[in-house]
Amino acid sequence: MLGTIFYVGLLLVNAMAVLSEDRFLARIGWASSKPQNTGFHQYDQNGFGGQQGEVGMKSKLIELISAVRTLMRIPLIAFNIVVIVYELLLGG
Repeated sequence: MLGTIFYVGLLLVNAMAVLSEDRFLARIGWASSKPQNTGFHQYDQNGFGGQQGEVGMKSKLIELISAVRTLMRIPLIAFNIVVIVYELLLGG
């Protein structure tokens, strides 16, 4: 059971990692928009306890996909190699 959950999680992370931002995500309007560097720093005027704007579910998913593609690149390669070797040697 735990192995199945691990495989499903690995497949979902792989699916997010291979999404092409130019070919797929930009076409459906899910490309991550990076702020242009104008040389000026914009600081949050609300402070630590102030109300911040409500972030929608779509923007959270876009940030999640971007984070997975950026942060999980090298660990995902290692996890995939371990799973492939496990499947080849032990027939999992």
